[in-house]
Amino acid sequence: SYKPLDKAPSCNRALQQIPITATASFTLIRYTYTHRDAPNDLDVSSCGLGNNIHPLILVPGNGGNQIEVRLDQHYKPKSVWCSSWLCPIRKKSGEWFRLWFDPSVLLSPFTKCFNKRMILYYDADLDDYQNAPPVHTRVCNFGSTKSLLYLNPLLRDATSYMSHLVKALEKDSEYVNDQTILGAPYDFSKNEGKPVILLSHSLGGLFVLHFINRTTPSWRRKYIKHFVALAAPWGGTVEKMKTFASGNTLGVPFVNPLLVMPQQRRSESNQCLRDGKFLEDIGFSEGVVPNYKTRVLPLTVEVVTPGVPVTCIYGKGFDTPEVLVYGEGGFDEQPEIKYGDGDGTVNLASLKALELIHRVESLTTVEIGGVSHTSILKDEIALKEIVKQISIINEKRAV
Repeated sequence: SYKPLDKAPSCNRALQQIPITATASFTLIRYTYTHRDAPNDLDVSSCGLGNNIHPLILVPGNGGNQIEVRLDQHYKPKSVWCSSWLCPIRKKSGEWFRLWFDPSVLLSPFTKCFNKRMILYYDADLDDYQNAPPVHTRVCNFGSTKSLLYLNPLLRDATSYMSHLVKALEKDSEYVNDQTILGAPYDFSKNEGKPVILLSHSLGGLFVLHFINRTTPSWRRKYIKHFVALAAPWGGTVEKMKTFASGNTLGVPFVNPLLVMPQQRRSESNQCLRDGKFLEDIGFSEGVVPNYKTRVLPLTVEVVTPGVPVTCIYGKGFDTPEVLVYGEGGFDEQPEIKYGDGDGTVNLASLKALELIHRVESLTTVEIGGVSHTSILKDEIALKEIVKQISIINEKRAV
């Protein structure tokens, strides 16, 4: 039987112990201001951008891009609600239709269908995760920003993701969407090998860090100008532990978190936990080997600095889950949550983790009070600061 915790360690204290390996000398430039104190306006016209701008590659966070699905002839749903002919957008058998984000996920019967179509299964022989055999998924417009601007282009106001950021860059600099602002992957040969600026949001920051650290130093120097990380969870988040333990609706109303929990546990994008024993304690021991030992440990056992200049921009001043207390009902019930400082999703200590080592090649941190994990992509002050930092990066000449 599960016993509730009498005491739980503070997330901020625990995250201070994250082992981080340094790879380069360190220069730190740090800005801190409240949301009411707007940063100094930057006259971008004086920055000499023009042909000197470096391509900007956007890397989204978890749930930050559109996904389409196709169900082949072998698809046999267990519920009539999941029958292919009930899909509101799909018209013909075998056609691709929107899986994420589709408003039908808000309705309980269709939430179960979404869960079944999104869930991944581990193949021990391949040491990889696969869709269920009748389910095929793809990322819309892969390599373009089209999949990142809105999670559903028919619901632009409600599902805007990176659209405000792209508009701000086009308005206040000489960047042009789908010409000098692109999504991954990016063909370096199309720009005469000009180094790029990688800009990530949220979990995308960990993926960029992992990608960079898999390259050689000479490759990085040639192709990567700078890494800009928005709201990156360097040390993980307590909220992600709740996702694995009892599900997380990610703010979507009318959805039972326990319905989406099985899919979330098997999603590779969610595998940022740092403790295999935790998976066993919540009753997900089958995830220890495929999830934790072969994927999480190589990515998070130590945060290795990337050997390229880094700018971290993040918000604070929001109640952020720091301690989860489960009662006698165990993980079938939602926990009591104790809060600490952060951006509402990522704990402040995790956002600041790269600062603890003081040995990144060049580290600039911008801390903005009153900006949340998601509003950093929409807030006027945050957008001005992002454009300003990218303009400064473009001004810098290679040493």
